Formats: sequence, structure tokens, C-alpha cells
Amino acid sequence: MKILVLGGTSFVGRAMVEEALGRGDELTLFSRGRTGTDLFPDVARLVGDRETGDYASLRGTDWDAVLDVSAYVPRHVAQAADALAGSTGRYLFISTGAVYDGRTDGPLDETAPRRDPELGTEQVDGRTYGPLKVACEDEALGRYGDRATLVRPGIVAGPHDQTDRFTWWARKASRGGTVPLPGRPDQPVQVVDSRDLARLVVTLLHDDRPGTFNAVGPAEPVTLAGLVEACARGTGATVDVVPVDPGLAGGAVPLVLPDPRFDVGMRRSAGLARTVGLTATPLEQTAADVVAWDRERGEPPLAVDLPAEREAALLAAAGG
Repeated sequence: MKILVLGGTSFVGRAMVEEALGRGDELTLFSRGRTGTDLFPDVARLVGDRETGDYASLRGTDWDAVLDVSAYVPRHVAQAADALAGSTGRYLFISTGAVYDGRTDGPLDETAPRRDPELGTEQVDGRTYGPLKVACEDEALGRYGDRATLVRPGIVAGPHDQTDRFTWWARKASRGGTVPLPGRPDQPVQVVDSRDLARLVVTLLHDDRPGTFNAVGPAEPVTLAGLVEACARGTGATVDVVPVDPGLAGGAVPLVLPDPRFDVGMRRSAGLARTVGLTATPLEQTAADVVAWDRERGEPPLAVDLPAEREAALLAAAGG
């Protein structure tokens, strides 16, 4: 299968490229050529820039499918569609669970209400990220119709994750002992292994399947405390998870929701995706692989972390 990947040299896209190559697909990567240049040396590359609208290298090309990992504003989708007009079969867009507005009881399935699309800015931040992805979805469906497939991942975990949200907990749990938990132990948590997401995406392309799919994990519901304990088990450690006052952290902690009103965002339904190919790597295995990768890279400072004095205060409050 001839697949054009818009992006594909970072975290999520990297896993998808590896999966597609493992299935024998013929891939071409489109990017600015500034990052991941040492990856996939045998894969063809086209150079362009989505920010400036430079898609000249795509004109006159032909693909069975396009996998769009790097569109964050609707202009990205529209300009790529213009450049690829009539030269691609299926278009699969990596969206996000942040498109949902959260105004529902129970698990969020793919029919749940979305946020209003953002059309007045291209500034991507915590407020606009979800609404901009809504606008991207609308653009994709308008351009490709039933040749469009939308995948809405939740929080993605795995090796090469630059956000370090899952790595933050996996690293702490792997060290064993007392782990302060500045949040509700029974808070729901959903993370999907990057390799499970990749298998789903490539399967959807191979099956030429339209539709919209939530990509979340694990297979069984897990709490915040349960996630930390699973990370410990996966890395051969023993932990004592002790709830502490969230205020001691002095700010946002990875995967911790501010209050139960936001829990619905960690209760998205993956039932539809599981019927068409979403696998479920155990959290223990994800944690083991993430910790092994983290150690191999030398356990650098994390993209998300707390000041040393905050860490000390949390540990002291936990009696550790």
C-alpha cells in the first residue's frame, strides 16, 4: 500500500510509520526535514512546510492513502487537500478526544457533542486546541466525504513521548517506595499505548474503513492510584501510594484532573475502535517499555515536572 504520511518523525507518527513499514507498506514522509532526519533512512521523503503553505513537492503525486498526523488548524487540512486533489484514496486524520465538550453523562462515544469549531485564530493553546481540531475534522469531512476517517486518541503513552505525562508517573513508580499522589486515588485515567494506536490506524487504512473512532485505553477502567501501581508492577517495583493535598504540588500534575466534573474526559468509549482493530497493551508492559526507554536516554529532566521543593513537600506529607 502506498501511504503518504504528513509528519511521522516524532512520537505518535513515528509509531505509525514503524507499524506500516512492518506490514510491508511503501511510505513517503512529508515534513520540513528539520527533525528526525536520522529515522527511517530507507523511507522516501518530501520536503515542505505546513506553516507557510509550501506543498509544492506533493503536486503530481499519487497515493492509496494519506495519513495526516500534523494538522492542527483547518488551513493545514485545506491546503494539503488542494495539493493532493484527485491523487489520494483514503485520508485519515489524527484528531483528539479534546474535541468533545464534555456535556454528557456516562462514557463519551463518537456521537457525543463536540465543541464549537474555532475559525478565528491559528494560535494553538489549551483553550483552542480542541476547537481547532473540530474545525480540522469539519474540513476533512467536507473535502473527502466518505473517503475521510477520523481517529480521536486520548492521552498517548509509550517510548519517545516528548510530553512525559505518563513517563512522569512511570519513572516515579519504578523507583519504588512511597509515591505521593496529589489527586483523587479513584479518579479515572485513560491512556492508550502508542503502538496500539498505530495498529488501529494502519488497520483502518488497509481496510479502507470510513468513520470516526475513539482510541483510548486500557481495555479495563483504571484509577489514578491503579495506574501508579500498574507502573510499579511492570517495572518490578513495590510502591505505597499515599494521597496528599493537591495544593502542595503548586500547580498541574500530569494526568490529575482538578475535580470530578472533568472525569468524563477520562471515560471515553473505545468500543467501536476495538471492534475494528484497536488492541490493548497491558499498562504494565507500556510502563516497562517506557522506563527502559527513559533509562536508555539517560533519564533527562522531564518536560513536565515539579520544583524540587514541591517534590520534597509532597514526600514529607506522604510520610516518605
